[in-house]
Amino acid sequence: MRALASGTVSAIVLFAFVVCCVAARQNSFAERIRIVPNEGERRVDVVIDGQPFTSYIWPERLAKPVLYPLRSARGTIVTRGFPLEPRAGERVDHPHHAGLWFNYGNVNGIDFWNNSGAIKPEDAPKMGNIRHRAITLAKSGPDQAELEIEADWITGKRQLILKEHTRFVFRGGPNFRSIDRITTLQALGEKVVFDDDKEGVLGMRVARALEAPSDKPEVFIDASGHATAVAKLDNTGVNGVYLTSEGKKAMPLGARAAAGAISAADSTMSRSQLPSSTIPRIRASPLTGTPAAMVSSLRIPSAKRSSATANKN
Repeated sequence: MRALASGTVSAIVLFAFVVCCVAARQNSFAERIRIVPNEGERRVDVVIDGQPFTSYIWPERLAKPVLYPLRSARGTIVTRGFPLEPRAGERVDHPHHAGLWFNYGNVNGIDFWNNSGAIKPEDAPKMGNIRHRAITLAKSGPDQAELEIEADWITGKRQLILKEHTRFVFRGGPNFRSIDRITTLQALGEKVVFDDDKEGVLGMRVARALEAPSDKPEVFIDASGHATAVAKLDNTGVNGVYLTSEGKKAMPLGARAAAGAISAADSTMSRSQLPSSTIPRIRASPLTGTPAAMVSSLRIPSAKRSSATANKN
């Protein structure tokens, strides 16, 4: 066996170190957008360039899985904390409004939209739950990451009526974050009808700073006629103003306005055009054994300036 000179050994060690550093850098770029499952904690984290973007979560206290919280590329949280992580000054109405979610208010007469821990026991049979069942794909990558899940739509009488398969595609760069959601629903055993209803199908509850200012007590009514009284809140830093695609001012009610709210997350939040999105409109649509797919897209741009009310917790 030949002995190696000390200089040769140093060269080999240095070469090995360089190779490891290059490999680590390549691997880091290869998984710039990461999917990090943690089924024990009932969550899957999405990380972009080392920074948290959002998490797919299915806590037992919620009646459906949600994406929560949502952050802009600057780290600004654009979703309300209540009911999961209440923050001072927030509204505490509509406890079923958590993060970004997908469901509907009238599926064969069952309300999946309004279900929460605030529902009275006698009303529980009228409500539906969406239960996460499995993660079927968790794929990280340099340009996008993908998460695929399966879930069950279950009535208040514990009848399984729909099987769901959803594919999320997450993207992001220095100035934006985006989510594509492709959901396929398949009816089981009987025809399932999504009757015309104002509650659905894609919703997002924005942070307080992104709401329209409130100068009086308000009462919100859901599709079932349930009223929620909301007292006037402090409007400091609250200046959300929303425009329809026709340029008309609109209150942030409904899925399209909620999606529009986040496009001003890192700006002065004074005016906002609705972002490019595809949100399906359902009108008395029956589902049989053939799966039906619904596609929604959400984009969160970052403006040049950051609001003074930005929450980066």
